[in-house]
Amino acid sequence: MVNLISRLCGKINPLSLKEYKENNGFKGLERALFKMNSKDIISEIKSSNLKGRGGACFSTGLKWQFTSMENSNDKYVICNADEGEPGTFKDKVLLDGCPFQIIEGMIIAALAVGANKGYIYIRGEYPKSKDILIDAINTLKYEGYLGKNILGTEYSFDIEVRSGAGAYVCGEETALIESIEGNPGRSRFKPPYPPNKGLWGKPTLVNNVETLANIPIILANGVDEYKKYGTKSSVGTKLISVSGAVVNKGVFEIEFGTTLREVIYDICGGMEPGKELNFIQLGGSSGACLPNSLLDTKLDFDELKKLDIGLGSGAILVVDTSICILDFIKNTMEFFKHESCGKCTPCREGNRHIIKTIDRITKGYGTKNDLNLLIDISTVMTEASLCGLGQAAPTALITTMKYFKEEYINHVKGYCKAGICNLKGGVVNG
Repeated sequence: MVNLISRLCGKINPLSLKEYKENNGFKGLERALFKMNSKDIISEIKSSNLKGRGGACFSTGLKWQFTSMENSNDKYVICNADEGEPGTFKDKVLLDGCPFQIIEGMIIAALAVGANKGYIYIRGEYPKSKDILIDAINTLKYEGYLGKNILGTEYSFDIEVRSGAGAYVCGEETALIESIEGNPGRSRFKPPYPPNKGLWGKPTLVNNVETLANIPIILANGVDEYKKYGTKSSVGTKLISVSGAVVNKGVFEIEFGTTLREVIYDICGGMEPGKELNFIQLGGSSGACLPNSLLDTKLDFDELKKLDIGLGSGAILVVDTSICILDFIKNTMEFFKHESCGKCTPCREGNRHIIKTIDRITKGYGTKNDLNLLIDISTVMTEASLCGLGQAAPTALITTMKYFKEEYINHVKGYCKAGICNLKGGVVNG
C-alpha cells in the first residue's frame, strides 16, 4: 500500500485550512496561479499521463484540452461525486478526509480550461460528506481561495454543491448534467460531448473526485515525482474498495501494477476462515467476474485491456463458494433493471429479459437455447445501449458465461453447485 492522494485522510482535521496548508496544501494552486498559464497546466497534466479514475480511464489532460479549446464566455467544471456503483466507497474517504484537496483540484482545472463556475454533484446518500464540503467551501471563500479575485489575482471562481436523489444513472456525466439543470437524470445522445456542449449548452469539464484529488499532488510535486508511482501505461496510484469474503475490508491506496492476488492475500489478509474463493468481481456490479486462474492479473490499464475488461471504479468484491453464480447474476441484473432510466430500448428491455431468462434457469426450466438467448441479449445491450449503464450492465453475465460456463450448463441439467437454487421445486445440493 502507498499514501499519495490519501495521505492526509484521517491524519488532519479535514476542515482545518491551517493543517492542510502545513501539509503542502495549495502549493499546486499557487504554482498554477502565479507561475503557469493555462497551456502550461494542461501540458503538465498531459505529461503526467493521468487517466480518469471514475471508470472511463480517458486521458485527463486531453479532456481538459478539449474544454479549453472551446470559445465561450461561460464554462463550467463539475466534480462527479455521485458514487453509486455498488461496492464502491473510495470517493467518500476523500470527501470526508480531504475536501480542500478536491476543491484545490477543481480550482486548478477551472483555471486551465477557463471556467469561472463549478459544481460538486454529490449523491443524496452522503449527507455528512455534503455538509463537510459546504463547510470547506465557505471557509475557502472567507480566506480568499474561492470567489472573486482569488489570492489577489484577477481570476474568479466559485463552487456550488448540488445533491442527487439516488439515481445510479446520474453517475454518467450527461445524466448528471441533466440532473443539475433540474431535469430527470437521463443520458443525452452523444455527440456533442460535455467539453463542447454540456451544462446549459456551455463547454463543461466533468471529473471524478479521485481524479481531481490527483491534480494538486502533480502540480505541487512535479510530473517526474508523480511518475515514480505505478507502471509505464498506468501512472500513479488507485484507491480500491474491497468487500466480500476477505479478512480486511475497506479502502486501500495501491500502486498500479499490483496484482489481485496481492490485494486479497497480502493487503486484505486472505479469505475469511472456512471460506474458499469462488470469483472476484472487479469494478463494481458493472464489472467483470474473474476466476482463480486470473489472480495474478495486474491492476494496469493495458494488462486489463488484454483481457477485454476494465478497472472501473476500483471496487473489488471477493465472492466465496457458498454463493451460486447464477443467483448472483440475477441479483445484479435486478439492480440494473431498477436503476435503468428507461430511455433506450436495449437497456430497458434487455435487463428485464435477462432476469426472466435466468429466473427460468434457476427454477429448473431452462434450456440450452436460453444460454444462447442470454448471449444475444447481452451483445445487443453492450453495442446498442445509449449510455454506460446499459453497455456495462451485462458485463458480469458475459464474463461468468465465459469463465464459468459449466455452472450455467449444470443448472440447465438440474444441478446447482452451491445448493441454493430451487430447481423444479427441489433444492439440488452441490
